[in-house]
Amino acid sequence: MNINLTLIGQTIMFAMFVWFCMKFVWPPLVEAMAARKKAIEDGLKAAELGKEEHALAQKNAEDLIESSKTQAAEIIANADKQASVMIDNAKGTASEEADKIKAHAKSELDQEVVKARNELKDQVSTLVMQGVNSVLDKEVDSKTHKDMLSKLSQSL
Repeated sequence: MNINLTLIGQTIMFAMFVWFCMKFVWPPLVEAMAARKKAIEDGLKAAELGKEEHALAQKNAEDLIESSKTQAAEIIANADKQASVMIDNAKGTASEEADKIKAHAKSELDQEVVKARNELKDQVSTLVMQGVNSVLDKEVDSKTHKDMLSKLSQSL
């Protein structure tokens, strides 16, 4: 056996092994690695795009929140203004109503006072006439009686 022949055989076998690997094993491996590389690149691009979209969405959300806060503040301010106007109107209406009630009560009170005075005048005149009758011990005629009552009521 010759070392050269063994070496040549091993070289031929190694060459055949390399050819077999390059023909049947290597292409699927290279294809799988290329597909994996493409998937990773696509994933990184998608992640980068997602970060940009997230930043944009977050900025839009902050803008929307800020505009909502401003709008809510305006609505609250308008509601406060309307409440103040309604309160002022209610106070005015209540004040007018109170004035009407006071005026009505005062007129009724005045009427009652006049009525009470008239009743008191009538009672006083009757008492005076009874006193005069008892002093004079006789009745004065009706015309004189009426004249005396009218003078007495006017003097009161």
